[in-house]
Amino acid sequence: MKDKIRIGSGQGFWGDLIDAPYHQVTAGEIDYLVMDYLAEVTMSILQKQKNKNPKLGYARDIPELMDRILPICKKKRIKIITNGGGVNPEACADSILEVAKKHNITNLKIALVLGDNILNRIDDVISHDCQLNNMETGESISIIRDKLLSANVYFGAMPIVEALQKGADLVITGRTTDTGLTLAPMIYEFGWYKNNYDLLSAGTVAGHILECGGQASGGNLLADWRSVPDIANIGFPIAEAYPNGEIIITKHESLGGKVSIETVSEQLVYEIGDPKNYITPDCVADFTSIKLEEVGKDRVKVYGIKGLPETEFYKVSCSYSSGYSAVGTLTYSWPDALSKAKKADEILRKRLENLNLKFDEIRTEFVGYNSCHGPLSTDIDEDRINEVMLRIAVRGEDYKSIERFGKEMAPLILTGPPSVTGFAGGRPKPADVVAYWPALIPKKLVEPKVEIVTT
Repeated sequence: MKDKIRIGSGQGFWGDLIDAPYHQVTAGEIDYLVMDYLAEVTMSILQKQKNKNPKLGYARDIPELMDRILPICKKKRIKIITNGGGVNPEACADSILEVAKKHNITNLKIALVLGDNILNRIDDVISHDCQLNNMETGESISIIRDKLLSANVYFGAMPIVEALQKGADLVITGRTTDTGLTLAPMIYEFGWYKNNYDLLSAGTVAGHILECGGQASGGNLLADWRSVPDIANIGFPIAEAYPNGEIIITKHESLGGKVSIETVSEQLVYEIGDPKNYITPDCVADFTSIKLEEVGKDRVKVYGIKGLPETEFYKVSCSYSSGYSAVGTLTYSWPDALSKAKKADEILRKRLENLNLKFDEIRTEFVGYNSCHGPLSTDIDEDRINEVMLRIAVRGEDYKSIERFGKEMAPLILTGPPSVTGFAGGRPKPADVVAYWPALIPKKLVEPKVEIVTT
């Protein structure tokens, strides 16, 4: 057993800093690089891509990234774990094998975690008396069965642990929990048991801290954000993990950003729901038990974490087609910018009403006044506002209505209030609306599968 391992966060989402993984593997020492690419909506986008081209369906930034870091990681024996396989881990692996071939890398072992994609198994699942009821509304998935775009089970750390036990240098998964990517190497390296829920919860908390990349090392900091040094060269967080479940969050010394109780705390409360019951496939972590202590510059100790047994369910992230939307913008300048924008909104809504168009929803916001805080926004002195952007959106099932809305925006320039600037968004075009359907599925109905491919 190692006395400690260092796990570096490389990506917080698909589209994060491209250079962050390279800096993690070159600016200091780590044992594992974990990269989270998936959000709920990402799965539907990837499924659409795969439907059009069976060689797609994964995060396409990965091959270019591997071209830079795979030789380094192989030489330094850094293992890579990512859920960037999306809905097509096999194709992702093929692209990486091509990179390995280019660099004459031999004996590279890639593990694929499969089985999370149940889109083609929905009817079979329903036949086992699992209605995949919406966790928010209680409705059965049967009401949107014909509109489904994707359906993926959130696996946890254990399939990744199996992959590491099989000697994988690189693990590619589909829809795996963000926390599982970081927890898995701790279970593997330290031999933690499946029923040691305090330890599993400690690794889960570490995974939650790493999952959003630079957000735990000074990015998006609400506290004293001006104090973050050299944020242009921010170093992503690293979890220095110990067998007893203690974690030290840090970063490479040569990179910018900072790790403090404030940066770690803000990430800890990000998207957690009930803090006493942070539910994952591996355990239920009690975030109210977490203790933090600064133990050095850019070093925060995380300890004292308690946990409970896992539930009998996996979460399923489903997406479905829910009509169309369009968004239009016009910018009005001083004087009386807000009054002009409000009048334009009134005129546009009246014209849409006169056309008898069918919308499920119309929403308006005034950027520069209420787009962040909505009805909580306070009145402002219009004489002190240089400009306001009118942003109006429509949503509905009728494509023609959404399309016609787009044709009503530009005429406001010459048939509405004065002072529309050149910052108009052009004619809005209808876009597909992808809606989210969260559900639960008994674990007994799904079986993760680990496959190994090698160079």
